[in-house]
Amino acid sequence: MSKVEDFYQISDAEEYFEFFNLAYDSALLDVKRSHIMRRFGKMLQKARQIPASSEEERLKYYKFALLSAYKEFESGHAPSAAEIWDMDGRTLPCQSCKSACLEEGNEALACS
Repeated sequence: MSKVEDFYQISDAEEYFEFFNLAYDSALLDVKRSHIMRRFGKMLQKARQIPASSEEERLKYYKFALLSAYKEFESGHAPSAAEIWDMDGRTLPCQSCKSACLEEGNEALACS
């Protein structure tokens, strides 16, 4: 089995850090696990779109994605409500009429 195939068999956050031989704080990972892994997943999606010349290069992208996601939360990043509930890009209901007044960024549709 190739290293990339080994990577795709991982199912646990700690295993990703061990796979890449990266140090991590288990207390931080326990508290921020879902946020770190969600960010890592989004970064992996982007990394998969980058052409890689070799399996080794592909794994370097993946390692960088994991390290970047971890460091972001290690430095004290607090996710917004939109990040937690994965609401990025969605239209939120108006607080006065409970409908989606601001559709597709058209502020002229806002109720008064």
